[in-house]
Amino acid sequence: MKSISSRQNPLVRAFRELAAEPDPSGARLLLDGVHLVRDAVAAGATLEAVAIAASHLQSDSEEGQLARRLDATGTEVVLASDDVFAALSPVRTPSGIVAIGRRTPTRAQDICAATDHWILAAFDLQDPGNVGSLARSAEAAGMTGMFVSGTSANPFSWKALRGSMGSALRLPIVFGLPVTSVLGCLESSGVRTVASVARGGDAPDAVDWRGSVALIVGGEGPGLSDEIVARCNARTTIPMADGVESLNVAVAAGILAYAARRQRLARSPERPNGVEG
Repeated sequence: MKSISSRQNPLVRAFRELAAEPDPSGARLLLDGVHLVRDAVAAGATLEAVAIAASHLQSDSEEGQLARRLDATGTEVVLASDDVFAALSPVRTPSGIVAIGRRTPTRAQDICAATDHWILAAFDLQDPGNVGSLARSAEAAGMTGMFVSGTSANPFSWKALRGSMGSALRLPIVFGLPVTSVLGCLESSGVRTVASVARGGDAPDAVDWRGSVALIVGGEGPGLSDEIVARCNARTTIPMADGVESLNVAVAAGILAYAARRQRLARSPERPNGVEG
């Protein structure tokens, strides 16, 4: 393995620049930690650069074992002193291994052209942790794709990737399209849209989630605008006990996604109670 011992090394600069300015297309990713690096390889990403902290290579750690395997298969792995590694890693407590991965970005038409769409569209979510959690819930619920639009945080930033626990590497995600373009893509593909609203919508079990459907969720504070809600085909509201004003958007999306999943996997062709034909 090559080794680096200076924070002025060009590789350090490459990692720091990607941490500060994530690639909006998701073609180039900063991967921090052994689990994300493993998941990226399993998802078919190529590793442009891998760095391992000296202390982790010398120990029998997961990070050291992974670095040795990657090195043995021809991936270029760089050994960094712990001081230099602290500059390579974007987190306060470095994990021991970081990488820059490359993958093929997803296009909007890739998501909209799928059959039996089950899509999540998130507008104006500013917390990268919430964006990552949404991707994780979407993959777990069997969704076929995700749009992240408006003023939302980049789902391919290192913070969002960590929050997704690798789901953003596997789930088709498109980031940065204007909200109107996302809605237009869904409408032209015959996808019914269900807006998540704080009040006034149908209970989740009273919504028809079968077929080609997109769940639309809004930002942490204001939620969806009236214009977006009016453009959607249906509205849903999670019933809550008195005194509870709202739920975290990632929690709410998870509840709705699983209510929908239960219905989509049901064997009976009958519509749920309260849903008109």
